[in-house]
Amino acid sequence: MSVKEILIEGTVNGLRVDSRVLEEQVQQAVVDGYRRIVVNANGQHGIGGRLWKAGSEPVHVVINGTAGQRIGSHGFENTTIEVEGSISDDVGWLNAGATIIVHGDATNGACNGMAQGKVMVAGNIGARGMTMTKQNPKYSSPELWVLGGVGDSFAEFMAGGTVVICGLDERYDGNILGDRPCVGMVGGRIFFRGQHKGFSEADARQCEISDAEWAWLEAGLKDYLTAIRRPELIATLANRAEWQMLAARKPNEKAGKKKRTVSAFRKEVWDAELGKGGVVGDLTDLDRSQIEVIVTGEMRRNVPAWENEKYVPPCQYACPTGIPVQKRWELVRKGLGQEAIDLILNYTPLPSTVCGYLCPNLCMTNCTRKDQRLEAVDISVLGKASLTAQAPKPAPASGKRVAVIGGGPAGMSVAWQMWLMGHEPVVYAKGGLLGGKLAEVIPHSRFPQEAIEHELKQFRERIKDVDQELSASDFDRLTSDYDLVVIAAGAQTPRKLPVEGKEKALTALEFLRQAKKNGIKPGNRIVIIGAGNVGCDVATEAHRLGATDITLLDVQTPASFGHERDAAEACGAKFRFPVFTAAITDEGVVLKSGELVPADTVVFSIGDQPELSFLPESIKLERGYIVVDSKFETSQSNVFAVGDSVKPGLLTDAVGAGRKAAIVMDARLRGADETYDMLPEVPKQRVKLEYYDPRQRAAADVDSCAAECASCGKCRDCGMCEAICPQQAISRVDLGADAFEYVSDPDRCIGCGFCEGACPCGIWEMKANKPLD
Repeated sequence: MSVKEILIEGTVNGLRVDSRVLEEQVQQAVVDGYRRIVVNANGQHGIGGRLWKAGSEPVHVVINGTAGQRIGSHGFENTTIEVEGSISDDVGWLNAGATIIVHGDATNGACNGMAQGKVMVAGNIGARGMTMTKQNPKYSSPELWVLGGVGDSFAEFMAGGTVVICGLDERYDGNILGDRPCVGMVGGRIFFRGQHKGFSEADARQCEISDAEWAWLEAGLKDYLTAIRRPELIATLANRAEWQMLAARKPNEKAGKKKRTVSAFRKEVWDAELGKGGVVGDLTDLDRSQIEVIVTGEMRRNVPAWENEKYVPPCQYACPTGIPVQKRWELVRKGLGQEAIDLILNYTPLPSTVCGYLCPNLCMTNCTRKDQRLEAVDISVLGKASLTAQAPKPAPASGKRVAVIGGGPAGMSVAWQMWLMGHEPVVYAKGGLLGGKLAEVIPHSRFPQEAIEHELKQFRERIKDVDQELSASDFDRLTSDYDLVVIAAGAQTPRKLPVEGKEKALTALEFLRQAKKNGIKPGNRIVIIGAGNVGCDVATEAHRLGATDITLLDVQTPASFGHERDAAEACGAKFRFPVFTAAITDEGVVLKSGELVPADTVVFSIGDQPELSFLPESIKLERGYIVVDSKFETSQSNVFAVGDSVKPGLLTDAVGAGRKAAIVMDARLRGADETYDMLPEVPKQRVKLEYYDPRQRAAADVDSCAAECASCGKCRDCGMCEAICPQQAISRVDLGADAFEYVSDPDRCIGCGFCEGACPCGIWEMKANKPLD
């Protein structure tokens, strides 16, 4: 595959193009798909930096003519910059990964502040090369390769990286390292050949080259010499005995070094060397002692507030059931894995079936990590482990009885919560079927059969269920016999389009019921009218039962998503939209366009409606669904409704509605405040994800996931705020029983905000100080 190439001129109509304009042209070329960019430069600066818009695709920039300063500044890993000649100052300044090849000399400031990447020079460099470099141990070390020698003040304040100085130049007159090299050096290493006239021995030391270091150098020399087009020099440079190495001294190796205050440094070093008053001593004799302008106590403009658990994390906020995802990971980190698994049964009776397999993972979709291109923590690993969860003990019996009409997810949820709260729920399930569509319709391929069997058994051991199809008189009796009634009858009446031949089609509910029992053969060709998630379930079941030509039709962009959509696409299902059905014949589906879509089986998957004929007129309906208020109460006092009989939704919506309604109902039964309040969501910008490596993915095991959780809004007790506070104003207070808090001493705190800026979990917030009385 050929690489798209473009030529960009640095001179147009005899006039030099501004550096800014030329950079914009280079960036636009990358956006337009060019991956080899040739620049005929005329002294422009910063060429080749920040070409992030190419993503991970490699970009090769060739610079002819006269290159200006800061070539490759802020360069990215995907970029290779090749300069056909010498170069001006600050090549590779703040380089973050680019490879820069210079077929000539480089002047002053080469690699200043570089953190990653390579700069390969085929000649010499000027003063202050490789100064103030950095190195993050999680990333590859920055490198500078020089064929000749280096100028003065080389490696000044070098803090990381590797330099290779080949010494193939006579201009340096026996001093290949220049004057005053390695002053202030605190990290990194330097390989060099040739004579030198000393270095800062207080900051660097000469070392033996180990076998591993030589192997690295020898391999690197071959790549370097190939890059600068001088491979014939390998024989000249491959003599190990000619090479020497310098490395930064460790702090404990720096004899005589001591910490000084600013005032002591001024007196003992600054004034001692430059004279009283330093560089401005001849201009003024004013007192230059430190001015106390930083204040504490009531005079602070801002004060820190430790807002632990004032907010809920985004994962919990997004969960319709309000499951405290973060708290579960915290328990795992504390070595309480079983407690983390057990906790889920306080929130749902279907933790494995729904949370482990069927939930679209709204918590993971809203995970803070995803906002910064990190992978969300996989909560499903805890859900799948929930078959070992031990049910909590219910509250003391209240003597109150609640009738629950419907045994699907919503009905099971509200009954389970009523039981936990000490009341006596009784579930009325038509046909004696608990689990609703979970047990009857959703394919076995979506979740293990043992999961639903275990959870239904666990439910039945604690809560009574009655097989009864209710009439209007039965409903009246329930409202008299029970303290409260909850309608969770679901939506069990499939809809069909009013088109000719509709009787020839099955409904999704009918098809899936039969498919789950292997009681239907769809034939080779199946057409599904409606491309939502239920339609996708029909598609995957049809494929399992032998269909090979599967088509889903929809009048709009399909609403399907997640596991269901992925599974349908994986079995070869075709999605067609927008298309409109005109009729159904023995041959298939006739579209309004006149096209016939052949089919052996046609299935309607356009939703279901509730069957509510047993309800009295006192309960208000709207478009076939029960009308409820914000507390899930219907128009009839003491009758509540949840789930699909109120509004179609996800399984998790049904489970969540059941729990929320139960909280209100429990308050009603106890005469307490009937509200369901939730703390606000923690602002995501408060959480610092810089502490997490974006390249590292958590393994799909409980411990790894717990470690990767950012603990948004809940103090992780890392002590970062205490360690970073410049005034030592923050301290940890042990409250006993595994509780703690961090407090700030107002007599020490200067309101600098370091605690807020460093807190990984977003606990500290700087707030305006209250005005003085």
